[in-house]
Amino acid sequence: MADEPGVRQAQTSQAFDGVAAFYDGPFGNNAAVQWMRAHLWRAVEAALPPAARLLDLGCGTGLDAAHFAARGHTVLGVDSSPEMVRRTAARARQLGLSGRIAARELGIHELERLAGERFDGIYSDLGPLNCVPDLAGVADACATLLPAGAPLIASVMGRVCPWETAYYCARLHPRRAFLRFSRGAVPVGLNGRTVWTSYYSPGELVSAFSSSFEPESRRALGIFLPPPYLLSSADHLSPPARALAWLDDTLGGLPLLRSAGDHVLVVLRRR
Repeated sequence: MADEPGVRQAQTSQAFDGVAAFYDGPFGNNAAVQWMRAHLWRAVEAALPPAARLLDLGCGTGLDAAHFAARGHTVLGVDSSPEMVRRTAARARQLGLSGRIAARELGIHELERLAGERFDGIYSDLGPLNCVPDLAGVADACATLLPAGAPLIASVMGRVCPWETAYYCARLHPRRAFLRFSRGAVPVGLNGRTVWTSYYSPGELVSAFSSSFEPESRRALGIFLPPPYLLSSADHLSPPARALAWLDDTLGGLPLLRSAGDHVLVVLRRR
């Protein structure tokens, strides 16, 4: 039963429902996560004109949508988790941004339901694309929503994460250490529930979107800086962590390094 895509999607949505209430805190937004978010924010802002209409794939609690709305863009956030969607809508009301942010319960695998809508750009932050069963189908759906030349910017969980491999090998958990090398979706625990997750190298992500998108740039996030779950829950990076983040900032886009990291960030353009 768990092999059926619909069941996997339901389990993944329920897992994120279960963490929505505290996802804005250290659990989902510690200093390392904020550092990764900032990279996507800069990439989106560099690729878009002012007052753009954006589609946020896997909007979570609306942190990214609020950032872009506060800078004059309008955002439609979609997520398969009802609780995440409710929190995005609540954030928009609390910040006085309801006129710029809309939130809809809609899985990324259901983008055909947006047929006829148009956006100036699409982004997806911190791995929602890892949780969809068919990336090529998502690519085709995204292509129908964008004009030629429009950007699609995504950060996804990478296939090669040296920190994670070393950490779990040291703890004598070899299956977990090499989980990211699995082909296809694998079950990953989240607060006692299951998120079905596929991992991608930058090349695999670019290939999945190649029918309609050209790659513009790619880089790793978290080669030198450990994954967020290995750092403290503080809202700032310690001096050693800041030094490692600086190495990431400086070297993460180099050809020999950009395929290895906790996450990878890819900028694509609609043909």
